[in-house]
Amino acid sequence: MSSLYYAAACQTDFPAPADRSEIGARTTRMAAIVEQTIVGYEPFFDVRLLVFPEFAHAAPVYQTVDELRRRLVVPLPNEYTDVYEKLAKKYGCYIQTGTFLEADPDFPDRVFNTTLLIGPGGVLSKYRKVNPWIPWEVHSSPHDIPDYPYDAFPVVDTELGKLGAAICYDWLFPETIRQLAFNGAEVLLRVSAYMDPWGTAEPTDWWTLINRTRALENTAYVVAANQGANMANYPPFSWPGGSMVVDYDGRILSQADPGSGEKVVVAPIDINSLRTERKRRSGHDMRAHLRSEIHQYLDQPHLQPAADTPIDTESLQERISRAKQTLGGDS
Repeated sequence: MSSLYYAAACQTDFPAPADRSEIGARTTRMAAIVEQTIVGYEPFFDVRLLVFPEFAHAAPVYQTVDELRRRLVVPLPNEYTDVYEKLAKKYGCYIQTGTFLEADPDFPDRVFNTTLLIGPGGVLSKYRKVNPWIPWEVHSSPHDIPDYPYDAFPVVDTELGKLGAAICYDWLFPETIRQLAFNGAEVLLRVSAYMDPWGTAEPTDWWTLINRTRALENTAYVVAANQGANMANYPPFSWPGGSMVVDYDGRILSQADPGSGEKVVVAPIDINSLRTERKRRSGHDMRAHLRSEIHQYLDQPHLQPAADTPIDTESLQERISRAKQTLGGDS
């Protein structure tokens, strides 16, 4: 099989969900996007990988964990992910789902913001957001759970390459994406709901800046799907879209025009080219050049886990204030 295939970054524009009864309709539309993209581009491109945004199924629109649990959380996998499994098997494709708010009986007091990688053989990995957008997001991180029993940064070796995903605010932490890269990821998948003013427009074009930087510093492709919802759907923010594919040198291969709306962009991924460059380069290989021993800031804890503390906006503000006291050099 050729190492060249096409990836699709698929942005959605749904209203903020009131409860889990709305997930089915969203799933139906995203399933249609999968089929329309694969079939519609088939005469031109072999689309094998499709990535959807954060909040595509449910968003943390309520301010307490109890409200999230009562209205929006679902177990994973479920009848909605079954739809994606059937599509992946039918078309031989891989789907990085938009996020769900997940309930897990092994952690009954927790809610996770979670995305699944689904391939022709079924569910391949489950990624739970490590860095919730605090203080507003009150769901848990794996970091909050002592002796978390799973790999917090799963990477799956597939026929499309080694795939690893992270969610939205995770991408502002180089350590999170670098951990995926050091776990072997060759294609980094961004499942995101990134709002204005930190979107696609100057002077705070964080979306494009971060995606390109994470690609070049890890010598990896980035496929980044962002929300394209307008302000009426997700107040108080507007959502600029700008979904994109970036190559391992930080070049933008394809990008949706900035602005709200449902859009799909596709671009080529050449895994053999990536592997050749990773193997031959002695310059600008920041993974091989990393001087781990001299960087000491991770030896000191900063934001403490919420191991026994209920998560709400007040407790998050307290944890942030305590973390600020650990920052050396700040007055």
